[in-house]
Amino acid sequence: MKASVAIQVEPNIADTKETIRVVDEVIDYIRSTGLHYYVGPCETAIEGDDFDQLIEIVKNCCKVANKAGSERVSAYVKLNYRPEGEVLTIDEKVTKHHQ
Repeated sequence: MKASVAIQVEPNIADTKETIRVVDEVIDYIRSTGLHYYVGPCETAIEGDDFDQLIEIVKNCCKVANKAGSERVSAYVKLNYRPEGEVLTIDEKVTKHHQ
């Protein structure tokens, strides 16, 4: 694995149920990419070998939230990229904590 990204999408919506609905649509989009991902309580981690694809997914997450009804979207992103090597995978980072 050459890259990973963690994204927290925050729709600018006052209603909690509506916020959850929009975030669920973003997670559905992430699922549709076919990449390995992990949904946490505050962010979703996604991993892959194509750094540009991950950046495109981040951009599309914001667009999906906007299209789902959030007039303004904030996204907090963490990137881990190592073009000439490997980064730790999601499973390597979290599996031991979920047994």
